[in-house]
Amino acid sequence: MSSKATEQMKDQLIEKPLKRKLDTETEVLRAIASFELIKGLVVLLAGFGALYMIKSDVWDVAVSLLRVLHIRHRYHYADVFLKLARDVTDTQLLMVGALALLYSTLRFVEAFGLWRKRPWAEWIAFASGTIYLPFEINELFHRVTVFRVGLFVVNLAIVIYMLYLRLVKHHPANEIAT
Repeated sequence: MSSKATEQMKDQLIEKPLKRKLDTETEVLRAIASFELIKGLVVLLAGFGALYMIKSDVWDVAVSLLRVLHIRHRYHYADVFLKLARDVTDTQLLMVGALALLYSTLRFVEAFGLWRKRPWAEWIAFASGTIYLPFEINELFHRVTVFRVGLFVVNLAIVIYMLYLRLVKHHPANEIAT
């Protein structure tokens, strides 16, 4: 290319900044990636919280947390929470921290891959979402709440969308046709 053509291209780029409109698929994948990133951050913070409580009186921390949240001891889940806090060991807290780091790393890698529209990340999102479905269904059989139904619907939608992307939209037969 001549230097004149190169100069013209530079002038066009400077005069008119590139405006890219994201397609719907990219927007949905980035929304899911953001959701996965937030999940990873929440679990990572919880893991740091568990590590912070090593060599502490976890039961006192649990009682203080229940007080701050205005949860009374007479509730079943409060009793279960306090019993866990009473019996937890430093080794278990260390294990929780390590598992939180592992889980959040998987979520961060998945979020990065979905943001960049990588097929492997779509498979990870499909597999991880599918793993949760039986547990969510089981919870719905025990007690139906708006939160549980919403969580199930969002997770099911993500699983179906990832399956659609991998098996239908990005299928080699469809790639040739478009």
